[in-house]
Amino acid sequence: MESVRVRFAPSPTGMFHIGSARTALFNWLYARHTGGAFILRIEDTDAARNKPEYVDVILQGLKWLGMDADEGPQPDGSIKGDKGPYFQSQRGEIYKKYVDRLLAEGKAYESDGAIRFRVPKTPIDVPDLICGDRQIDRANEPDLVIQRKDGSPVFHLVNVVDDIEMNVTHVIRGEDHLSNTHKHLALIEAFGAKAPHYAHIPLILNPNGSKMSKRDVGASIADYKEQGYLHEAVRNYLCLLGWSPKDNREVLPIEEVIAKFDLPQVNRSNAHFDLNKLFWINGEYFRAASIEALEPLAVEILQKGGVLPESYDPAYFRAALSIVKEKIKLGRELPEWMGYFFREDFEFEEAAVKKVFTPEGLGHLAQLRVRLATLDATKFNAADLEAEFKALAAAIGQKVGALIHPARLAVSGRSVGPSLYHLLEVLGRERVLARIDRAEQKFSK
Repeated sequence: MESVRVRFAPSPTGMFHIGSARTALFNWLYARHTGGAFILRIEDTDAARNKPEYVDVILQGLKWLGMDADEGPQPDGSIKGDKGPYFQSQRGEIYKKYVDRLLAEGKAYESDGAIRFRVPKTPIDVPDLICGDRQIDRANEPDLVIQRKDGSPVFHLVNVVDDIEMNVTHVIRGEDHLSNTHKHLALIEAFGAKAPHYAHIPLILNPNGSKMSKRDVGASIADYKEQGYLHEAVRNYLCLLGWSPKDNREVLPIEEVIAKFDLPQVNRSNAHFDLNKLFWINGEYFRAASIEALEPLAVEILQKGGVLPESYDPAYFRAALSIVKEKIKLGRELPEWMGYFFREDFEFEEAAVKKVFTPEGLGHLAQLRVRLATLDATKFNAADLEAEFKALAAAIGQKVGALIHPARLAVSGRSVGPSLYHLLEVLGRERVLARIDRAEQKFSK
């Protein structure tokens, strides 16, 4: 059985598009499923549009998504593999050799300065592991330009030559390339090489049914990192754009996806991009993630947002993160949910102040303050605090909510948040009492 070799061949002409990321992922998954090799090849022959920084965008995007290349350029600037160069701009002599061979064998000819490949005018079978087999009638197929007047090779030639030279066994790419396959098969046949297996994955569509472009919302992988999505969640969602485990589950560990992924399971119909589903999946990953896994992301976002000081108490930070992460679906929400843990001059929700800090509410807050001040610091934990709240509520003939709402507003400035008792425990006795004092001074008439 042949050893599987697949490739991802992006052009460094801009952002790392979600469609490109999905193509890379399906190649990576198939390589990992079969124990084969995942090759990264940079198609940088368009000198006017290609920029080195765009190569880095691709490399960093693949790194963030957890897709490691077995061959090709690496995020640290090194190169893996012995089939290179892996940049097409460095492979000109290789392409020239193949063009010269076609010319010498009479399979290509010069026309107005360009080089054209003589396309056979006989029918050709085009097998595809996803789209199914079909036959193309080439009776009226025009000859194919493989080298421009300026001497630069055309995509069709370099694509085929690189696949031959790098021993690619499976070409997994977007369905928009399906119409090119018979041209590539003709070139492969002309070179006397063995054709790879082709598998064209469905297009990604916007909710309105249009093809997703680089200008559409949700198209850039970098945007998801910037917004605080977890890379595992984005990768999980990309797996579902054209593939499913057939059991209606949508949150799957990558190890399970690798074990199950195979090309015949890829859906033939186009995939519709659903940002709401991705948002939901990210929330599931956020809730399930350990504090250790979330901490680097949270620190980066909070410090970038000016919320978390450079010097902070790690234990206090982790305790705060542990009680808010259940409420968060996106990293960019962290400053809103955690800001009051690290500053004493937080703002109070105006609507909540009018509703909660009535004379009666402030009176209940004052009674609560007296009760908490007498509570030993060792008793300032969620379970004991809950018991104290309930006991005080019973003593003053009120429901416990009459104490919870003013307490929450006083210590956080917000009307919603994590469990109040756990919040008070994390803040600690002295900080809670000081914040109640601040609220009373600010809002008492």
